[in-house]
Amino acid sequence: MGVHVIKMPDLGEGIAEVEVVAWRVQPGDEVVEDQVLADVMTDKATVEIPSPVGGTVLALGGALGEALPVGAELIRLEVEGDGNLAPGKVKAAAPAAVAAAPAKAAPQPKPVAVQAVSPPAPVAMTSEPAPLSHATRAPGEKPLAAPAVRKRAWDLGIELQYVFGSGPAGRITHADLDAYIARSQGGGSAGAAGNRYAQLQGEQAVPLIGLRRKIAQKMQDAKRRIPHFAYVEEIDVTEIEALRTQLNTRWGEQRGRLTLLPLLMRAVVLSVRSFPQVNARFDDEAGIVTRYNPVHIGIATQTEAGLVVPVVRNAEARDLWSSAAEVARLAAAARNGKALREELSGSTITITSLGALGGIVTTPVINHPEVAIVGVNRIVQRPVIRDGAVVARKMMNLSSSFDHRVIDGMVAAEFVQMIRGYLECPATLFVE
Repeated sequence: MGVHVIKMPDLGEGIAEVEVVAWRVQPGDEVVEDQVLADVMTDKATVEIPSPVGGTVLALGGALGEALPVGAELIRLEVEGDGNLAPGKVKAAAPAAVAAAPAKAAPQPKPVAVQAVSPPAPVAMTSEPAPLSHATRAPGEKPLAAPAVRKRAWDLGIELQYVFGSGPAGRITHADLDAYIARSQGGGSAGAAGNRYAQLQGEQAVPLIGLRRKIAQKMQDAKRRIPHFAYVEEIDVTEIEALRTQLNTRWGEQRGRLTLLPLLMRAVVLSVRSFPQVNARFDDEAGIVTRYNPVHIGIATQTEAGLVVPVVRNAEARDLWSSAAEVARLAAAARNGKALREELSGSTITITSLGALGGIVTTPVINHPEVAIVGVNRIVQRPVIRDGAVVARKMMNLSSSFDHRVIDGMVAAEFVQMIRGYLECPATLFVE
């Protein structure tokens, strides 16, 4: 038997080090060739590191959240044959490596710590145990679930981190979601319902690693370096919503259904022609503002790991359906962790929206080094006075932030007012 050392590969584009955000194996595990060993993060892209050989894991090269330089030892495997580690180094490193690995035996499923919210009521014995309602996992441990289960949990606002999985290897099923919902709503046993106000004990220390750490660093840097100012404007979107409904009725099946976002993107594209200073990036260290002719729109996208900003490049050259298709493609790639590094960088202005949760007013943080961000709040129907009469209209606020070092208040107001003009009179979106 020999030892095979797998080193952190060179992932290109001048990357000197990466952060370990998830270990897929532990000491003592048996792995096969091409099995994923770890997830590492470069900038905002997550990369899976596969094993080039099969063997038994002896030791891991670092802790979750640790930054490892390219070429550093990532993992050690015990393999058939001589391996790739010199015999002298094997002897020197063997005690630590062996100590990290348990006695060789058949791999056991990794236990999941389960904390019951309330004492379980007696139940009739069945062939399989009933799924528990809440589960806790180690920091960085990803809950296993099929894409359909993840989407349903996302739609319901359920954190899969706290759902016990009854499937193979702890995989979360639809039945587990149903059980979690029932327990949360008091629909479980009488004992659970009777103790829903019971005092809870304990706390969880959650380290910031991976994407969450990078988000924290980027937000802190943006707020520290950029003097933000916000501008909020109310927009009557009744007409553009009517247009969107007509376009979806006529073209939805052939070209795909439109949301408001592609129409807003078009309004932004047309508006920056008159206000090129907002389609820019500011290098405050060099004291240079770079204004861009192409409009590369970043679309703030929420994923299970956190907020990312995939980029719709050359939005000025796209029609409504092309923009919608590209937004959908990028959002899916980001949420599946498959977005490429170049798809998550290079935006010149960003749009952010919380959809139906958009609230009345928000104060979005500028995506540094950009100088402007346009925030979309929710659409509400309410009474409005028009021509002396009270009528029902669909109203929406745009909450935008600007870098006051390079964007004056009047410029920001005129820019948003131009967007408003396009959205309130949507025919102008298509008149050159």
